[in-house]
Amino acid sequence: MKSKITTINIVLVTIAAIASVLSAYDIVPLSDSVLIGLRWLALASLVVYAIIKKNLTTSILISMLVGTEIGYDFPKMGTELHFLRQIFLQMIKTVIAPLLFATLVTGIAGHSDLKQVGRMGWKSLLYFEVVTTFALIIGLVFANWFKPGVGIVPPESLNATLPKVNQQTWQEIVLHSFPENVAKSIYHGEVLQIVVFSVLFGISLALLPAAKKEKFVHGVELLAEVMFKFTKIIMYFAPIGVGAAIAETVGHMGIDVLKNLALLLATLYCALIVFILVVFVPVAMIARIPVIKFAKAIFEPVSIAFATTSSESALPKAMEKMEKFGVPRQIVSFVMPTGYSFNLDGSTLYLALATVFVAQATGTEMSIGQQFTMVLLLMLTSKGVAGIPRATLVILLGAIANFGMPEWPVLLIMGIDELMDMARTSVNVTGNCLATAVIARWEGELDDQKMHDSDKVVPQPETTEV
Repeated sequence: MKSKITTINIVLVTIAAIASVLSAYDIVPLSDSVLIGLRWLALASLVVYAIIKKNLTTSILISMLVGTEIGYDFPKMGTELHFLRQIFLQMIKTVIAPLLFATLVTGIAGHSDLKQVGRMGWKSLLYFEVVTTFALIIGLVFANWFKPGVGIVPPESLNATLPKVNQQTWQEIVLHSFPENVAKSIYHGEVLQIVVFSVLFGISLALLPAAKKEKFVHGVELLAEVMFKFTKIIMYFAPIGVGAAIAETVGHMGIDVLKNLALLLATLYCALIVFILVVFVPVAMIARIPVIKFAKAIFEPVSIAFATTSSESALPKAMEKMEKFGVPRQIVSFVMPTGYSFNLDGSTLYLALATVFVAQATGTEMSIGQQFTMVLLLMLTSKGVAGIPRATLVILLGAIANFGMPEWPVLLIMGIDELMDMARTSVNVTGNCLATAVIARWEGELDDQKMHDSDKVVPQPETTEV
């Protein structure tokens, strides 16, 4: 049955693609209604295939195609579907705090050696800082090479508003990492504050006598299992949320979105690709992590992050996938949440690129020394980037304010920020998944057997027809 559906899909997709090309070049003029009908017929067959296959990755990919088509053919409908994306994001956010708390406390209090927790901490921070520095440097190199902001003429009027940003000292940034009220931290989605509270709670629990500690650890382990099951239920809605996110983006921005800021967008994507090839791939090879198997393992969380432009939406699935990849739970639960505050490689690269773009657009001269000063500033401020859409705009405004530059180019960036956010968020999630595997290898706890078997399909038992 699946083979027949696959054949039908190939035929219908091919017909729709050929018809679109022939019509686009006026070889065989076809009406818009005919082209739309052919595309939707092909998509309908793909949806049927996804339902039969019952695979989350396949469903997400096809939902992205459907969402793109809705946004392109029916832009008003596409923008009105934003509530579906919000439902998915809000359901995911309900999982974040209890999942982080349960996994971190279990990983620390259930660990026999607190020294290893401290060791993982300094190794993680060292790895994060090295990789983040490479991201910032590559961002600066590409900004000075491509010069995407040179020659931009400021528009007469900008019909948009920017969030108000107060300059923060490094003391205030450090202070903000510590919670004053854990309920308030959960309410505002302050991931780093939740991590700090959970780590301290886990250490305190670990210091209790074994008899008392084990009772609570068992309950927290149960909470972690429940939250993973809860995440699995939410993921059934992922294709709808992802499709709605893509439909909203395409419907809102239209087909001509890249005209004015195409060079900036291309610069970011090129810089991120180079960063992956120059940093991620060598790191994976040094840590003896098979790149292809790793890419397959993280495809689902990365695709969710790409479509929703939210790192948080991909966190539960990313943690689950890396555990299946062979990284012990205590390492996943410690390294990945920490990385969400200290290892946002895509966002830090973007911040370096965008800040130089603003300087170029406003005619502000920045020497190499000033650019390195900016890098040091961004290394601090980027640690506070939340894993939510458009959070980097706030950090960018803070950096611009520190250098006294005009803010109007940020309004231009906002026009394509959704497309830029897709790429940088995907790199953020990829970097944090890789970090868990690297630290696990560094600790000598990466399960090579599970890692190499991660892409093997488990055969389903056949039912005997009567």
